[in-house]
Amino acid sequence: MIALIDYRMGNLASVQNAFAKLNETVVIESNPDALVKYDKIILPGVGAFGDAMTHLKERGMDEAIKAFAQSGKWMLGICLGMQLLFDKSEEFGSTQGLGLIEGEVVGFDTRRFSTPLKVPHMGWNKLFAKPNEPLFSGMSESFYLYFVHSFHAVTDEKYVIGTTHYGYDFVSAVRRENIMGFQPHPEKSHENGLKIVQNFINLE
Repeated sequence: MIALIDYRMGNLASVQNAFAKLNETVVIESNPDALVKYDKIILPGVGAFGDAMTHLKERGMDEAIKAFAQSGKWMLGICLGMQLLFDKSEEFGSTQGLGLIEGEVVGFDTRRFSTPLKVPHMGWNKLFAKPNEPLFSGMSESFYLYFVHSFHAVTDEKYVIGTTHYGYDFVSAVRRENIMGFQPHPEKSHENGLKIVQNFINLE
């Protein structure tokens, strides 16, 4: 069974619908004590990092997610859910994250260019995938996905399984053993997104 974590910060319906298109049932779960019964979990997220961490802590879901990660079972963070996997974020000050992957979340550096980058980064862009990653099984070395975000992760190269160029290269997918994060929205990315969802379903 796969759980989609409900902490009032995610677009749950669209993620659930993507799995339904592949005939896979995903349970929307808000009880932290129940996570242990699932084979895989998905941490979605839309909104501000600080608000998300507050919601997770209020429900005790932060510790439940950490315990699940230590179990060795597969978990996937999507968009803000990916950012929450890291040590901290600089969004609206400094906020501690779940600390499951070493690194931090920073805003796009718009000062690098004479014409500033438009933020948020929104729309279709290419993800350049690391070879032989199970999340990208059967896919080409680069493919278009749908992005909506103003912040991105900075982490050690050993955790990076996908990058995207928007003014400069940034980290768009990560993995630390059984813990994976994905900056774009697979549920909004048509065939390519559904292929990634299917690959997540197929993980053993």
